[in-house]
Amino acid sequence: MCTSSVFRCRIFFLILLIVFVGLGVVSSQPVPRHEIGIVVHGGAGTILRSNMKPETEKQYRDTLTHALMTGYGILRNHGTSLDAVEATIKILEDCPLFNAGKGAVFTHEGTNELDASIMDGRTLKAGAVAAVKHIKNPIALARLVMDRSKHVMLTGDGAEAFAKEQGVALVPQEYFFTQRRWNDLLKAREADRKQDSLNRLNKQLNPVDTSESKHGTVGCVAIDEQGNISAGTSTGGITDKRFGRIGDSPIIGAGTYADDSTCGVSATGDGEYFIRVGVARTIAALMEYKNLSVQQATEEAIKKVGKLGGTGGAIALDKDGHIGIYFNTEGMYRAYIDENGRPVVKIYND
Repeated sequence: MCTSSVFRCRIFFLILLIVFVGLGVVSSQPVPRHEIGIVVHGGAGTILRSNMKPETEKQYRDTLTHALMTGYGILRNHGTSLDAVEATIKILEDCPLFNAGKGAVFTHEGTNELDASIMDGRTLKAGAVAAVKHIKNPIALARLVMDRSKHVMLTGDGAEAFAKEQGVALVPQEYFFTQRRWNDLLKAREADRKQDSLNRLNKQLNPVDTSESKHGTVGCVAIDEQGNISAGTSTGGITDKRFGRIGDSPIIGAGTYADDSTCGVSATGDGEYFIRVGVARTIAALMEYKNLSVQQATEEAIKKVGKLGGTGGAIALDKDGHIGIYFNTEGMYRAYIDENGRPVVKIYND
């Protein structure tokens, strides 16, 4: 009886040994790395080759390439998609060419009010700020809202008070001044004075599509080697905006969305229409519930915007690294890494 018990004990420990050795073999194997990817946009609108000076086009292409490769470099060095998105957008916010950060357009009152949002597709956590006036990089503050607060969106003075608590240095409004954007405001004010109240109301509801007023919002979507998708968007809004107007960029599900199970999205265009359609979430939902590809879903969502009378576009990246890009305007500043790891930058509706 005793011999039998010893035998059973030996068999039991042998089984345990085999199990532990097996686990050791499994844990020693390298963790499979997901294919990384990144796509960037700098806004959509009436962007015509005939209106673009060669030197200006080069500046746009160079900045988009620099931003894209910065984010891609983070991903290649095993960084997170969140870090890649934030770093990419910060470069675009610091460039006066785009309507975000340094290049933000002016409100009717002659101030600059900025919006931004970021979302983590792994956890579905998100952060956003709106109508901030003294934040150099709104996308970085949106990240802090996501990481260090229990909220999703903070606005105006409250957002800037939070920024101070987090040690973010505020900049004067003068930092955002560019002559180009100021001239846009002067033109818009003059147009306002020449219109009666009915026409002015119609203009607010149906803004005129011009190259200066309808492009410049920036955004980025990335997927890292862990398969985590992140998306972010940043903007200065629209020229001559009034009454504390906020568009789709800081609204999760409208201008920005990310979910590892489907895709990440950043949108640009007529914010009022993008909010009504819920463009970013719609793209993810079309993939989830109708099993559309990321390109098909992006096209369908933007077409919904077009049917309402809105213009703009969106970039998206699915869980397998496939890219979706669609816009219903004459052009959209956009860049991505192709399947061979090379940067591709496009501007016009070619």
